[in-house]
Amino acid sequence: MKNPLPLYEQVAEKVEKLIRSGTLRPGDRVPSVRRACKQHGVSLTTVVRAYLHLEDRGLIEARPKSGFFVRPKLRDQVAEPLISRPQPAAREVDVGSLQARIFAAARRTDVVPLGAGYPGAAILPVTKLGRIMASVARNAGASGVHYDMPPGSIRLRREIAKRALDRHLDLTPEEILTTCGGTEALALCLRAVTSPGDVVIVEAPTYFGVLQQIEELGLKALEIPMHPQKGMSLDALEQALKRRRIAACLSVTNFSNPLGSLMPDEDKRRLVEILARWDVPLIEDDINGGLYHRGDRPRVAKSYDDEGRVLLCGSFSKTLAPGYRVGWVVPGRYLEKVKALKLTSTLATGSLPQLAIAEFMANGGYDHHLRSLRRHFAEQIERMSEAVIEAFPPEIKLTRPAGGFLLWIELPRTVSALELHERAMAEKISIAPGPMFSASQGFQNFIRLNCGHPWSADLERAIGTLGRLVRELSSSGSA
Repeated sequence: MKNPLPLYEQVAEKVEKLIRSGTLRPGDRVPSVRRACKQHGVSLTTVVRAYLHLEDRGLIEARPKSGFFVRPKLRDQVAEPLISRPQPAAREVDVGSLQARIFAAARRTDVVPLGAGYPGAAILPVTKLGRIMASVARNAGASGVHYDMPPGSIRLRREIAKRALDRHLDLTPEEILTTCGGTEALALCLRAVTSPGDVVIVEAPTYFGVLQQIEELGLKALEIPMHPQKGMSLDALEQALKRRRIAACLSVTNFSNPLGSLMPDEDKRRLVEILARWDVPLIEDDINGGLYHRGDRPRVAKSYDDEGRVLLCGSFSKTLAPGYRVGWVVPGRYLEKVKALKLTSTLATGSLPQLAIAEFMANGGYDHHLRSLRRHFAEQIERMSEAVIEAFPPEIKLTRPAGGFLLWIELPRTVSALELHERAMAEKISIAPGPMFSASQGFQNFIRLNCGHPWSADLERAIGTLGRLVRELSSSGSA
């Protein structure tokens, strides 16, 4: 099939892929114009035009008498947010109304979806999954329409157990329970280890779904500082455990939402040891653990747990099919309690989605899909970061996630994230304002952006519009 792009854009696209993949790194000299002519079989004029096109896009720069070089990454010149400093007091949570407004925006099809925390359908195997689902429905017979009672599909649980070694875990299918998404997995774990009025430790900032569950169950949240690279402050955790009784600790050790932080392995071991001394269960959310950008899959804190005190949660919502609503949990010593709670809440997880995902994992190329997804997210995080830095005021700070597809941005102090959200919605752009990630509705000048959609002209325009709005709010707030 003939490439519809002009010849110079085809050359530019090939060079850009080398830059995005890291083959050509910041500061590297790109092939000379004459060498590129031979490599691509094109004219001198075509290569020069391709290089000027890349220069206009900020990917390379010309140096007098030296040639063209890959431009240093802008995000390396921008600071990260500092470790968070939440108030060391347990509090009731009231975030439901704010989150309802955000979810309402996410349902609108005319809005650029930078606020939602799930990947775009264009990068998911929609067609292949559809074919598998149809085949499963034809062949499942009665099992496709009957309740798949807890612990859920044995075939899916076998596939999850097979891949547990990647997390440095040795699991059997009998230790796993399937759930209606990761949200139910977290809710069941919380219900299994807490009672109304109990205090649970959460990260600051943390995934707002955790806060919703805490609010619904009548619990209190105690926020622990978070480092943008290493995650939860274990020194602060120890101090909190000394001050008062804690019923449970919730942590996303691998690529937290919204920071993208990755807790070092030694800290994971220490986390498990600290909580064991105080006999506090750890609810570990590993929903993003498979979305690492480089190297090997990070291990989980559960891998250091010899006493069954860690309840490990996972889901296919961020990697495969958000709408299938299939998650899972390894509850350790709390397995029977969680199983009983599952029966009294949703009774069973959907049969056909479980069977379709199991088939995709076994024979549909799930691991190949994950490799492609990781590359895409790594490139999108980098591209979004560069676009934000170019469009926003120079005072901003932003994270450098090593996994996942979320970007956490600290705006100038005078900018209200909630007001920015309202103004952005008027421009048909959704964002996730910082207060929804805090039990105390802190992080008033922070936002989270979703980098899980393919780059497009609409995305580029949306970032430019957000930058303009931030600059306007910054100027009016400092006036």
